[in-house]
Amino acid sequence: MTKAYRSNLTWEQWELIADLFPQAKPGGRPRKLALFAIVNAILYILCEGCTWRGLPGDFPPWSTVYGYFWRWSKDGTWLKVHDQLYQWVRVEWH
Repeated sequence: MTKAYRSNLTWEQWELIADLFPQAKPGGRPRKLALFAIVNAILYILCEGCTWRGLPGDFPPWSTVYGYFWRWSKDGTWLKVHDQLYQWVRVEWH
């Protein structure tokens, strides 16, 4: 469990985007880490501007977090999250 950082998502915020992240592959080994923790670690990096290796120790290992960030950047996951949040904001503000 990580400390409460200002960059952390609430559970309510997480529920809005959780379905946009790829599920574990069938037949593969089960995930040991919750995607919620991975996303919060990535948000910490983005908000605080630290290096990957500077990620506080109460987050998952930096190399694991970076691996997820890289995969999600390549497979379009971050674009899906952006587009979904953009649509929700547009609907809410109009």
